[in-house]
Amino acid sequence: MTGPLTGVVVLSLEQAVAVPYASRLLADLGARVIKVERVDGGDFARHYDSACGEVSSYFAWANVGKESITLDFKLPEGREVLTKLVERADVVLCNLSPAAARRLGVDAETLRADRPELIVGELSGYGDGGPYAERKAYDALVQSEAGLIELTGEGEVTARTGISVADISGGVHLHSAVLAALYHRERTGEGTALRLSLLESLAEWVQQPLLYATGTGRIPPRSGAHHASIAPYGPFRCGDDGTVHLAVQNEPQWTRLCARVLNRPELATDPRFTSVASRVEHREALHAELLSVFAGMTAEDVLAALDAADVPASRTRDVLGLAEHPQLAARERWHEVPAPGANPRMLRPPVDATQWSWSPTAIPRLGQHTDAILSWLGYDERSARKLREKGAV
Repeated sequence: MTGPLTGVVVLSLEQAVAVPYASRLLADLGARVIKVERVDGGDFARHYDSACGEVSSYFAWANVGKESITLDFKLPEGREVLTKLVERADVVLCNLSPAAARRLGVDAETLRADRPELIVGELSGYGDGGPYAERKAYDALVQSEAGLIELTGEGEVTARTGISVADISGGVHLHSAVLAALYHRERTGEGTALRLSLLESLAEWVQQPLLYATGTGRIPPRSGAHHASIAPYGPFRCGDDGTVHLAVQNEPQWTRLCARVLNRPELATDPRFTSVASRVEHREALHAELLSVFAGMTAEDVLAALDAADVPASRTRDVLGLAEHPQLAARERWHEVPAPGANPRMLRPPVDATQWSWSPTAIPRLGQHTDAILSWLGYDERSARKLREKGAV
């Protein structure tokens, strides 16, 4: 595909989710992403499940449009290949721990010593230095350390978020930093080292409840799918067992809800419900009033009445419902992407551009592009065979 990053070569020493997601976002913009995988099995995320043919749902999602080379760069012969790849790269991404990267000589200082124009992005769990520097940092562990799991759930029950939000936050921040670094190099000719941690990345996203807690001395209560400090704001069951999610954020919306949907205009001036704070304080009584009306209506009827009254609301869907969402279908957001053993239907990137389009290449088989990449680096067939015999590729 072509895009604003066409011609940019990204070399990614990656596995799991965070850095693979960052490099996939770069591939979406046209970068050539060369994914380095272990000779003995590759990225372990390939095998999390078998939802997408021969690869997992995680791997399919995070590796669209990349090239895969298997490489053991702990061996001298493999290190030679890696050196040649670095020489051809504009960007190198790595999610080894800082100490492991230094031991293997793939840290930013080493890689940029002879190529100051190189952009190197290092993503670790907790950053370099400090008491957590060498700790393993998987997504749920970071959610726990950042306070997110304690914020999520209902009552006494805590919950991990349903997606890998720590990994995603790290990938998004790394992706945007690489774009800034490429722009900086375009202007100055200088490369840069980019360093971020999953903990600090997710902590950035948790700042609002952090500011609330430090400013008030109170941790926001766990309130399930309902908003901790706004009401009515959350899911409500209707008479047909469908669910409508309300998001009433101001007094005009509340007044219209009472008068035009509930047919109870007097509720708007009930002392228990006259402000956001009072509605939160009397949340149980408030919900009882809403549910007594919604119990006699279908979810579609409730949503239609809310739309007519200009009260923000939505249907509550499961992920299979998302797969059939009428808005995504109407806007033609789905695209079949070839994968090993399957053609999963995946969503197009959420940003449309007038000057380029998205047309992804396949999700790669393990080592699918090894021979082509070696040829691009100048290895002939005999040299490539020797690398295989040594176990370097």
